[in-house]
Amino acid sequence: MTHPFPVKVVALQAGVSVATVDRVIRQRGGVHANTVRRVMQALDELARQSTQVGLAGRKFMLDVLMVAPRRFTDAVRAALEAELPSLHPAVLRSRFHLHETLEVDGIVDLLERIRKNGSHGVLLKAPDVPPVADAVARLAAAGIPVVTLVTDLPASARRSYVGMDNRAAGETAAYLIGQWLGGARKKRQVLVTLSSNRFHGEEEREIGFRRALRERHRHLSIVEVSEGHGIDGATGALVRQALAGHPDIAAVYSIGGGNAAIVQAFAKAGRPCQVFIGHDLDADNLALLRSGAIHAVLHHDLGQDMRRACQEILRAQGALPALAQPASLSAIQIVTPWNLPALNGLN
Repeated sequence: MTHPFPVKVVALQAGVSVATVDRVIRQRGGVHANTVRRVMQALDELARQSTQVGLAGRKFMLDVLMVAPRRFTDAVRAALEAELPSLHPAVLRSRFHLHETLEVDGIVDLLERIRKNGSHGVLLKAPDVPPVADAVARLAAAGIPVVTLVTDLPASARRSYVGMDNRAAGETAAYLIGQWLGGARKKRQVLVTLSSNRFHGEEEREIGFRRALRERHRHLSIVEVSEGHGIDGATGALVRQALAGHPDIAAVYSIGGGNAAIVQAFAKAGRPCQVFIGHDLDADNLALLRSGAIHAVLHHDLGQDMRRACQEILRAQGALPALAQPASLSAIQIVTPWNLPALNGLN
Protein backbone atom coordinates (compact mmCIF):
# COMPACT_ATOMS: atom_id res chain seq x y z
CA MET A 1 0.00 0.00 0.00
CA THR A 2 1.53 3.29 -1.10
CA HIS A 3 0.72 6.69 0.38
CA PRO A 4 2.48 10.08 0.64
CA PHE A 5 2.34 10.52 4.43
CA PRO A 6 4.97 9.70 7.09
CA VAL A 7 3.98 6.74 9.26
CA LYS A 8 4.14 8.85 12.43
CA VAL A 9 1.71 11.37 10.90
CA VAL A 10 -0.73 8.57 10.03
CA ALA A 11 -0.35 7.17 13.55
CA LEU A 12 -1.17 10.54 15.09
CA GLN A 13 -4.18 10.95 12.80
CA ALA A 14 -5.48 7.46 13.62
CA GLY A 15 -4.67 7.59 17.31
CA VAL A 16 -2.68 4.33 17.20
CA SER A 17 0.97 3.34 17.44
CA VAL A 18 3.51 3.67 14.64
CA ALA A 19 4.00 -0.11 14.75
CA THR A 20 0.28 -0.68 14.20
CA VAL A 21 0.22 1.65 11.20
CA ASP A 22 3.27 -0.12 9.76
CA ARG A 23 1.54 -3.51 10.09
CA VAL A 24 -1.60 -2.22 8.37
CA ILE A 25 0.28 -0.49 5.55
CA ARG A 26 2.48 -3.53 4.92
CA GLN A 27 -0.58 -5.81 5.24
CA ARG A 28 1.14 -8.06 7.75
CA GLY A 29 -2.08 -9.06 9.47
CA GLY A 30 -2.68 -9.47 13.18
CA VAL A 31 -4.50 -6.14 13.50
CA HIS A 32 -8.14 -5.92 14.60
CA ALA A 33 -10.54 -4.99 11.79
CA ASN A 34 -11.73 -1.88 13.63
CA THR A 35 -8.12 -0.67 13.95
CA VAL A 36 -7.51 -1.28 10.26
CA ARG A 37 -10.57 0.84 9.51
CA ARG A 38 -9.23 3.63 11.74
CA VAL A 39 -5.91 3.63 9.86
CA MET A 40 -7.66 3.65 6.48
CA GLN A 41 -9.92 6.48 7.65
CA ALA A 42 -6.84 8.40 8.82
CA LEU A 43 -5.25 8.05 5.37
CA ASP A 44 -8.45 9.30 3.76
CA GLU A 45 -8.67 12.27 6.13
CA LEU A 46 -5.03 13.18 5.52
CA ALA A 47 -5.58 13.05 1.77
CA ARG A 48 -8.64 15.30 2.02
CA GLN A 49 -6.74 17.80 4.15
CA SER A 50 -3.45 17.65 2.25
CA THR A 51 -3.93 21.13 0.75
CA GLN A 52 -3.07 22.56 4.17
CA VAL A 53 0.13 20.66 4.80
CA GLY A 54 2.33 23.16 2.96
CA LEU A 55 1.07 26.18 4.91
CA ALA A 56 3.44 27.83 7.32
CA GLY A 57 2.33 28.12 10.93
CA ARG A 58 1.53 26.14 14.05
CA LYS A 59 -0.14 22.79 13.58
CA PHE A 60 -3.12 21.65 15.65
CA MET A 61 -4.95 18.33 15.87
CA LEU A 62 -8.70 18.63 16.25
CA ASP A 63 -11.03 15.75 17.20
CA VAL A 64 -14.66 15.81 16.09
CA LEU A 65 -16.94 13.44 18.00
CA MET A 66 -20.59 13.46 16.96
CA VAL A 67 -23.57 11.19 17.60
CA ALA A 68 -25.97 12.07 14.80
CA PRO A 69 -27.41 10.67 11.57
CA ARG A 70 -24.88 10.36 8.79
CA ARG A 71 -26.68 12.90 6.58
CA PHE A 72 -25.96 15.54 9.24
CA THR A 73 -22.40 14.47 10.09
CA ASP A 74 -21.59 14.46 6.36
CA ALA A 75 -22.77 18.08 6.19
CA VAL A 76 -20.67 19.01 9.24
CA ARG A 77 -17.58 17.27 7.84
CA ALA A 78 -17.94 19.08 4.51
CA ALA A 79 -18.44 22.42 6.25
CA LEU A 80 -15.42 21.93 8.53
CA GLU A 81 -13.08 20.80 5.78
CA ALA A 82 -14.13 23.75 3.65
CA GLU A 83 -13.27 26.15 6.49
CA LEU A 84 -9.91 24.70 7.58
CA PRO A 85 -7.80 26.38 4.85
CA SER A 86 -9.22 29.78 5.83
CA LEU A 87 -7.63 29.49 9.29
CA HIS A 88 -4.02 29.77 8.06
CA PRO A 89 -1.31 30.49 9.04
CA ALA A 90 -2.43 27.98 11.67
CA VAL A 91 -2.82 24.48 10.21
CA LEU A 92 -5.61 22.35 11.64
CA ARG A 93 -5.98 18.67 10.96
CA SER A 94 -9.15 16.89 12.03
CA ARG A 95 -9.87 13.36 13.20
CA PHE A 96 -13.51 12.31 12.91
CA HIS A 97 -15.36 10.01 15.30
CA LEU A 98 -18.84 9.93 13.79
CA HIS A 99 -21.61 7.59 14.93
CA GLU A 100 -25.32 7.45 14.16
CA THR A 101 -25.95 5.77 17.51
CA LEU A 102 -23.53 5.16 20.35
CA GLU A 103 -24.18 4.26 23.97
CA VAL A 104 -22.91 6.61 26.67
CA ASP A 105 -20.14 4.17 27.66
CA GLY A 106 -18.87 4.21 24.08
CA ILE A 107 -18.86 8.02 23.99
CA VAL A 108 -16.93 8.16 27.27
CA ASP A 109 -14.44 5.57 26.00
CA LEU A 110 -13.80 7.64 22.87
CA LEU A 111 -13.30 10.82 24.90
CA GLU A 112 -10.88 8.96 27.17
CA ARG A 113 -8.95 7.68 24.16
CA ILE A 114 -8.71 11.22 22.79
CA ARG A 115 -7.44 12.43 26.18
CA LYS A 116 -4.78 9.71 26.36
CA ASN A 117 -3.66 10.09 22.74
CA GLY A 118 -3.51 13.86 22.98
CA SER A 119 -5.43 16.53 21.11
CA HIS A 120 -5.54 20.30 20.84
CA GLY A 121 -9.32 20.38 21.12
CA VAL A 122 -12.58 18.49 20.72
CA LEU A 123 -15.76 19.46 18.87
CA LEU A 124 -18.52 17.47 20.54
CA LYS A 125 -22.15 16.62 19.87
CA ALA A 126 -23.27 14.21 22.57
CA PRO A 127 -26.08 13.59 25.07
CA ASP A 128 -26.26 15.80 28.14
CA VAL A 129 -25.68 13.11 30.78
CA PRO A 130 -23.35 13.06 33.82
CA PRO A 131 -20.81 10.50 32.50
CA VAL A 132 -20.20 12.62 29.39
CA ALA A 133 -19.87 15.77 31.50
CA ASP A 134 -17.35 13.96 33.71
CA ALA A 135 -15.31 12.95 30.65
CA VAL A 136 -15.36 16.57 29.44
CA ALA A 137 -14.06 17.66 32.84
CA ARG A 138 -11.14 15.23 32.52
CA LEU A 139 -10.33 16.60 29.06
CA ALA A 140 -10.42 20.17 30.36
CA ALA A 141 -8.16 19.23 33.27
CA ALA A 142 -5.70 17.77 30.75
CA GLY A 143 -5.64 21.06 28.83
CA ILE A 144 -7.86 19.82 25.99
CA PRO A 145 -10.67 22.33 25.39
CA VAL A 146 -14.11 21.07 24.36
CA VAL A 147 -16.54 23.06 22.22
CA THR A 148 -20.09 21.70 22.02
CA LEU A 149 -21.84 21.77 18.65
CA VAL A 150 -25.60 22.13 17.99
CA THR A 151 -26.50 20.71 21.40
CA ASP A 152 -24.91 21.93 24.62
CA LEU A 153 -23.61 20.42 27.85
CA PRO A 154 -24.31 23.53 29.95
CA ALA A 155 -23.30 22.07 33.32
CA SER A 156 -19.99 20.69 32.02
CA ALA A 157 -16.48 22.14 31.82
CA ARG A 158 -16.84 22.71 28.07
CA ARG A 159 -15.20 25.93 26.86
CA SER A 160 -18.16 27.18 24.82
CA TYR A 161 -21.22 26.23 22.80
CA VAL A 162 -21.51 26.91 19.07
CA GLY A 163 -24.90 26.75 17.37
CA MET A 164 -28.28 28.40 17.29
CA ASP A 165 -30.48 29.45 20.20
CA ASN A 166 -32.44 26.22 20.32
CA ARG A 167 -35.25 27.57 22.48
CA ALA A 168 -35.78 30.45 20.04
CA ALA A 169 -35.78 27.92 17.19
CA GLY A 170 -38.63 26.04 18.84
CA GLU A 171 -40.56 29.27 19.32
CA THR A 172 -39.98 30.13 15.64
CA ALA A 173 -41.35 26.75 14.57
CA ALA A 174 -44.44 27.28 16.73
CA TYR A 175 -44.98 30.72 15.17
CA LEU A 176 -44.78 29.34 11.62
CA ILE A 177 -47.08 26.40 12.30
CA GLY A 178 -49.52 28.61 14.18
CA GLN A 179 -49.71 31.02 11.25
CA TRP A 180 -50.17 28.26 8.67
CA LEU A 181 -52.78 26.45 10.76
CA GLY A 182 -54.54 29.60 11.99
CA GLY A 183 -57.79 30.15 10.16
CA ALA A 184 -60.81 28.69 11.93
CA ARG A 185 -58.81 27.93 15.09
CA LYS A 186 -59.96 24.34 14.90
CA LYS A 187 -58.47 22.00 17.51
CA ARG A 188 -55.57 20.20 15.87
CA GLN A 189 -52.47 18.28 16.87
CA VAL A 190 -48.83 18.78 15.95
CA LEU A 191 -46.49 15.80 15.81
CA VAL A 192 -43.16 16.69 17.47
CA THR A 193 -40.34 14.23 16.75
CA LEU A 194 -37.07 14.10 18.67
CA SER A 195 -34.08 11.87 18.04
CA SER A 196 -33.58 11.44 21.80
CA ASN A 197 -34.65 13.12 25.03
CA ARG A 198 -31.00 13.11 26.19
CA PHE A 199 -29.83 15.90 23.85
CA HIS A 200 -30.03 19.28 25.56
CA GLY A 201 -30.49 21.16 22.28
CA GLU A 202 -33.51 19.08 21.29
CA GLU A 203 -35.01 19.51 24.75
CA GLU A 204 -34.58 23.28 24.44
CA ARG A 205 -36.30 23.30 21.05
CA GLU A 206 -39.24 21.37 22.47
CA ILE A 207 -39.51 23.67 25.50
CA GLY A 208 -39.58 26.73 23.25
CA PHE A 209 -42.15 25.13 20.96
CA ARG A 210 -44.47 24.10 23.80
CA ARG A 211 -44.25 27.49 25.48
CA ALA A 212 -45.07 29.39 22.29
CA LEU A 213 -48.04 27.16 21.51
CA ARG A 214 -49.33 27.54 25.05
CA GLU A 215 -49.08 31.33 24.91
CA ARG A 216 -50.28 32.00 21.37
CA HIS A 217 -51.89 28.94 19.80
CA ARG A 218 -53.99 27.13 22.38
CA HIS A 219 -56.01 25.42 19.64
CA LEU A 220 -52.90 23.34 18.87
CA SER A 221 -51.76 20.44 21.06
CA ILE A 222 -48.69 18.20 20.83
CA VAL A 223 -48.11 14.51 20.18
CA GLU A 224 -44.46 13.66 20.88
CA VAL A 225 -42.36 10.73 19.69
CA SER A 226 -38.73 10.18 20.63
CA GLU A 227 -35.78 7.79 20.56
CA GLY A 228 -35.79 7.20 16.80
CA HIS A 229 -32.27 8.71 16.77
CA GLY A 230 -33.05 10.54 13.53
CA ILE A 231 -32.65 7.25 11.64
CA ASP A 232 -35.27 6.62 8.99
CA GLY A 233 -36.28 3.08 9.96
CA ALA A 234 -36.79 3.70 13.67
CA THR A 235 -38.30 7.16 13.17
CA GLY A 236 -40.74 5.94 10.52
CA ALA A 237 -42.04 3.18 12.79
CA LEU A 238 -42.65 5.64 15.63
CA VAL A 239 -44.46 8.07 13.35
CA ARG A 240 -46.69 5.37 11.84
CA GLN A 241 -47.71 4.35 15.33
CA ALA A 242 -48.46 7.96 16.29
CA LEU A 243 -50.57 8.54 13.17
CA ALA A 244 -52.58 5.39 13.84
CA GLY A 245 -53.45 6.59 17.34
CA HIS A 246 -54.02 10.30 16.64
CA PRO A 247 -56.35 11.17 13.76
CA ASP A 248 -56.11 14.94 14.41
CA ILE A 249 -52.38 15.29 13.61
CA ALA A 250 -52.19 18.00 10.95
CA ALA A 251 -48.59 19.22 11.15
CA VAL A 252 -45.05 18.15 12.02
CA TYR A 253 -42.22 19.85 13.85
CA SER A 254 -39.26 17.56 13.25
CA ILE A 255 -36.62 18.38 15.85
CA GLY A 256 -34.52 15.25 15.45
CA GLY A 257 -34.56 14.43 11.73
CA GLY A 258 -35.56 11.35 9.77
CA ASN A 259 -37.80 13.56 7.65
CA ALA A 260 -37.94 11.35 4.56
CA ALA A 261 -39.33 8.55 6.74
CA ILE A 262 -41.87 10.92 8.32
CA VAL A 263 -43.09 12.02 4.88
CA GLN A 264 -43.39 8.37 3.81
CA ALA A 265 -45.36 7.51 6.97
CA PHE A 266 -47.95 10.19 6.17
CA ALA A 267 -48.17 8.97 2.56
CA LYS A 268 -48.65 5.33 3.60
CA ALA A 269 -51.37 6.38 6.04
CA GLY A 270 -53.09 8.37 3.30
CA ARG A 271 -52.91 11.43 5.55
CA PRO A 272 -52.11 15.01 4.49
CA CYS A 273 -49.47 16.99 6.38
CA GLN A 274 -50.54 20.61 6.15
CA VAL A 275 -47.33 22.05 7.61
CA PHE A 276 -43.93 20.41 8.00
CA ILE A 277 -41.07 22.26 9.70
CA GLY A 278 -37.63 20.62 9.96
CA HIS A 279 -34.07 21.47 10.95
CA ASP A 280 -30.81 21.67 8.96
CA LEU A 281 -30.13 21.75 5.24
CA ASP A 282 -28.72 18.28 4.75
CA ALA A 283 -29.09 16.43 1.45
CA ASP A 284 -32.41 14.82 2.46
CA ASN A 285 -34.01 18.09 3.49
CA LEU A 286 -32.89 19.86 0.33
CA ALA A 287 -34.62 17.19 -1.76
CA LEU A 288 -37.75 17.31 0.40
CA LEU A 289 -37.92 21.10 0.19
CA ARG A 290 -37.57 21.05 -3.58
CA SER A 291 -40.33 18.47 -3.90
CA GLY A 292 -42.66 20.40 -1.60
CA ALA A 293 -42.88 17.55 0.90
CA ILE A 294 -41.67 19.83 3.68
CA HIS A 295 -42.44 23.52 3.87
CA ALA A 296 -39.61 25.19 5.76
CA VAL A 297 -36.29 24.33 7.40
CA LEU A 298 -34.74 26.17 10.34
CA HIS A 299 -31.10 26.40 9.36
CA HIS A 300 -27.89 27.87 10.69
CA ASP A 301 -24.72 28.41 8.71
CA LEU A 302 -22.59 25.35 9.41
CA GLY A 303 -19.56 26.93 7.76
CA GLN A 304 -19.74 29.87 10.13
CA ASP A 305 -20.26 27.51 13.06
CA MET A 306 -17.20 25.44 12.13
CA ARG A 307 -15.07 28.54 11.76
CA ARG A 308 -16.16 29.84 15.15
CA ALA A 309 -15.62 26.46 16.81
CA CYS A 310 -12.09 26.21 15.42
CA GLN A 311 -11.35 29.77 16.50
CA GLU A 312 -12.47 28.88 20.03
CA ILE A 313 -9.99 26.00 20.08
CA LEU A 314 -7.22 28.28 18.79
CA ARG A 315 -8.03 30.86 21.47
CA ALA A 316 -7.87 28.19 24.13
CA GLN A 317 -4.43 27.21 22.82
CA GLY A 318 -3.21 30.82 22.84
CA ALA A 319 -3.01 31.04 19.05
CA LEU A 320 -5.67 33.77 18.85
CA PRO A 321 -6.44 36.64 21.23
CA ALA A 322 -9.41 36.31 23.58
CA LEU A 323 -12.68 37.97 22.65
CA ALA A 324 -13.76 41.05 24.59
CA GLN A 325 -17.19 39.46 25.00
CA PRO A 326 -18.69 36.05 24.17
CA ALA A 327 -19.62 35.45 20.54
CA SER A 328 -23.30 35.57 19.71
CA LEU A 329 -25.26 32.43 18.86
CA SER A 330 -25.79 31.47 15.23
CA ALA A 331 -28.57 33.26 13.37
CA ILE A 332 -31.70 31.21 12.70
CA GLN A 333 -32.50 31.15 8.99
CA ILE A 334 -35.97 30.20 7.75
CA VAL A 335 -35.39 28.42 4.44
CA THR A 336 -38.21 27.62 2.02
CA PRO A 337 -38.13 26.19 -1.52
CA TRP A 338 -37.85 29.78 -2.74
CA ASN A 339 -34.69 30.91 -0.94
CA LEU A 340 -32.39 27.89 -0.94
CA PRO A 341 -28.78 28.95 -0.28
CA ALA A 342 -25.78 27.49 -2.06
CA LEU A 343 -24.14 24.85 0.13
CA ASN A 344 -20.79 23.11 -0.27
CA GLY A 345 -21.24 19.62 -1.64
CA LEU A 346 -25.07 19.65 -1.49
CA ASN A 347 -26.47 21.83 -4.27
